[in-house]
Amino acid sequence: MKDHKKAEEIAVQRFQLIAPLLEEGLDAGKAKELKNQLCRTSGLSERTIRRYIEKYRNEGFGGLKPKGISEKGKKEAIPPHLLEQAILLRKEAPTRSVAQIIQILEWEGLAQPGQIKRSTLQEKLTERGYSTRQMKLYSQTGVAVRRFQKRHRNQLWQSDIKFGPYLPIGPNGTKKQVYLVAIIDDATRFILHGAFYPTLDSRIIEDAFRNAIQKYGLPEAVYFDNGKQYRTKWMSRTCSKLGTRLIFAKPYAAESKGKVERFNRIVDSFLGEIALEKPNSLDRLNELFQVWLSECYQNKPHSGLDNISPEAAFRSDKKALRFIDPDKLANAFLHCETRKVDKSGCISFMDQKYEVGLSFIGRKVDVVYDPADLEELTIEYEGHSPWKAKKLVIGEKAGKRPTLPSHLQAHKADSSRLLKAAEQKHEDRKVAQAPAVSFRAVWKEDGEDV
Repeated sequence: MKDHKKAEEIAVQRFQLIAPLLEEGLDAGKAKELKNQLCRTSGLSERTIRRYIEKYRNEGFGGLKPKGISEKGKKEAIPPHLLEQAILLRKEAPTRSVAQIIQILEWEGLAQPGQIKRSTLQEKLTERGYSTRQMKLYSQTGVAVRRFQKRHRNQLWQSDIKFGPYLPIGPNGTKKQVYLVAIIDDATRFILHGAFYPTLDSRIIEDAFRNAIQKYGLPEAVYFDNGKQYRTKWMSRTCSKLGTRLIFAKPYAAESKGKVERFNRIVDSFLGEIALEKPNSLDRLNELFQVWLSECYQNKPHSGLDNISPEAAFRSDKKALRFIDPDKLANAFLHCETRKVDKSGCISFMDQKYEVGLSFIGRKVDVVYDPADLEELTIEYEGHSPWKAKKLVIGEKAGKRPTLPSHLQAHKADSSRLLKAAEQKHEDRKVAQAPAVSFRAVWKEDGEDV
């Protein structure tokens, strides 16, 4: 299913490219300015940008997938040495466009005219982290961040992780640190989801994000911390499937996440109270946090909201909430990994064995799964319809060894084809190596050498 995965990755890149142009209420002048900027930075034509937007509005996320990535497309991939030269040219001058990079490579004789496609090079540079936008992320310095605030709820969400207290939740009651994930609405300062978690990984972000969507609908855009828990390919895929623009804060720029950072400082007062209360479980900590959140923040007048509370501001906003079908939401949060099927027809996944089928012994299959539910996995393999794999049930007695599928059974032969071919090769070699006639053996009639 490599082609399927590749098509989905391309669709994610295309959506994130056009996301700024999909913002509701964008005036024509601003849209044209953004479109021109995208054309300059991406190397794509305005016609291509318009086509992506039209495809997305008519067909949704699936409309952005390329129609059939064939072997021909694979042959057009940029050779590694040319890609490295292109990266070097971009690093020398980050403002160089893709078209200029291709022109330099052609003028220097490194690439044949027409050998490198603009869209392909743009895609490869983005994959390697050298798109114009990515380069700007690291080159901008020291400019003060201006305050901003969206006009309506769910136009922009912010999120961050805060280190919490130590609780006796480890083995034998050992203390482990817990972590708070909070998602705040930019316009109303309302906390859409906030909870403490026992681990520090991407799963806690996905759980918080999913809970917020289930309770309060889809956001138009999200503004996340630059940490590895947020910056995952799964988050990019999920946001693209939901039609949500994904934005990351610049590294070491806490001031750009001012609202959620401000909330984190307010949480310090709660942590001070917890130090006195000493809860003995994560459930109790979260129970107390929800009480504190409701009474000491959500329903308390906020100076940045003309002294109305965040909850009142969120509830009174006239902008309609957009909810999504549960099945579509679940699909957007699915993960995909590759596993090799062992000689028993099973795969190992998350410390569990799942039955895939004897027909796939030795093959690599794609495992599509929901991190929140691992009872059943969806297995995909090229040329086959997706099917479900359940956990392997190990009984008290060993089962009868099953018969191998016909395509894996040995084929009987009457003779060795290798030895026959080697014998023929040996005969051909003897003929080729036979000594030529020596002129020394030829004598003239008078007894003298020729």
